Amino acid sequence: MIQLALYFGFFAVSVALLLNLWRLAVGPKLMNRILAVDTMVINAIALIVLFGIQYRTTMYFESALLLAMFGFISTVAYCRFVLRGDIIE
Repeated sequence: MIQLALYFGFFAVSVALLLNLWRLAVGPKLMNRILAVDTMVINAIALIVLFGIQYRTTMYFESALLLAMFGFISTVAYCRFVLRGDIIE
């Protein structure tokens, strides 16, 4: 039963990644593209966690945590660049 739930999770997150990729390519404004990249990072974290559940190892959870920290920092840097035109003051 858990295998069926994992397959459904992989399918749902993969569809969400494809829709985010479409928003990244078609987004009318720069902020839409930044939000699409941020959401893609969140979906990638979900895929990594699903792989960790499937293979029953903690290594995937640690990599998901590292990706979450990197995604947060990159989103903040993108937003600062858009608002101020400079990342480091």
